[in-house]
Amino acid sequence: MMNGAIKNLVVFILLSLLVFSFAAAQSTNQNNSVEELRSLIDEKNEELQEILRQREVLEKELEETNKQSTALQREINTINHNINQLNLSIKANRLILEKLELEISAIESDIGRAENNIGKIKETIVKLFVELQQRDNENLLIILFRNQSLAGSVSEAQTIANLNNGLASEVNKLTATKTNLSVQLEDLTRKKQERQIEKLNLTNRQAILTEQQSGKQQFLTLTKNQEQIYQQQIAELDKKQEEISAVIEKIEQELRASFDPSLLPLKRPGVLAFPVERPFITQEYGPTAFAQYAYRTKFHNGVDFRAPLGTPIFAALDGIVKWSDNNDRGTSRWTKYQYGKYVFIEHENNLSTLYAHLSRFAVQKGQSVKRGDLLGYSGNTGYSYGPHIHFTVYWSPSIQLKTILPAAGLVPLGVTMNPFDYLPKI
Repeated sequence: MMNGAIKNLVVFILLSLLVFSFAAAQSTNQNNSVEELRSLIDEKNEELQEILRQREVLEKELEETNKQSTALQREINTINHNINQLNLSIKANRLILEKLELEISAIESDIGRAENNIGKIKETIVKLFVELQQRDNENLLIILFRNQSLAGSVSEAQTIANLNNGLASEVNKLTATKTNLSVQLEDLTRKKQERQIEKLNLTNRQAILTEQQSGKQQFLTLTKNQEQIYQQQIAELDKKQEEISAVIEKIEQELRASFDPSLLPLKRPGVLAFPVERPFITQEYGPTAFAQYAYRTKFHNGVDFRAPLGTPIFAALDGIVKWSDNNDRGTSRWTKYQYGKYVFIEHENNLSTLYAHLSRFAVQKGQSVKRGDLLGYSGNTGYSYGPHIHFTVYWSPSIQLKTILPAAGLVPLGVTMNPFDYLPKI
């Protein structure tokens, strides 16, 4: 006949097996639910890849149709292309939001299961600890006398050793589960932040789309779909832009005379961050081939990055938004001047940065920003041939803000330098 301690141990083992069976059943159900979520997430990823393929098709179609088109038709093609790209971006936004909701649900399910497991592990540890406490009160001599045989005594001593090992194992399991839970909680926070950003992107892109559709109607009304009217308006714009460039060139030559390079931070990669994710350069800094025929100065004072309409634009470094303005006098192609909508940030290291041709602002004058903060969304405002982001780096002490007619608002002037003196290497 078994003594009381052995009976208690048998009961404990049976109860533990029942709890484990119940937990395993619950875990199977939760695993099935999580697997369904993972499958839906994979479907969303495939849909997003299809949108990327559609974007590439649109780009190729625009290049082909523009080769045989008149100037007016090319402008209409570009407007339609921008609208189609925005529609795809909005569709991608919604898919990303759906995907994030699924990922958040999956993580929350994992967190719930981890918390449940932690509770069960703690219960097991308590039971093992109580059992060990009871047995620790008995020394080896008592165990030997209580059992009728040496084999029984050895068996009971082995049981105590197993309980000790089991307790150590459960404690290790608890530590690992808690560590994993901490990682999951961080992941959940990050996914919720991403969801908030995507909601903001969706709202702003929908507003940009409405503006583009309205601008298209105004454009068609003003040109009456006649090439001659369009060509005349563009010729007048080019002439006015030449006059603005002449004024800027004269002022900046005077500013360069007082330039002291020793006041600049040491040239090294990574002082500034890229203003866009996945940067792709479309025009370098300096006397580029495009600048030779497109600009009166024959010099490009910044770096252009590819940025389809509605692309988020980020701060290159901590600083203060010294100015955000709009040089345009309307939405028609021939009423757009200089930088269009731009954000100008002053940093603490004698550098300032300009982000031009935006479609929408996300910051305002006087606001403090951190490296990587959202400043606005790319566009085609100002004297621009297509959606992109123009990024200029200035020597802060040289900066002047002036109104240069016929451009509206204030135009930043100053000593510029090659952004790649401070940007990361590509």
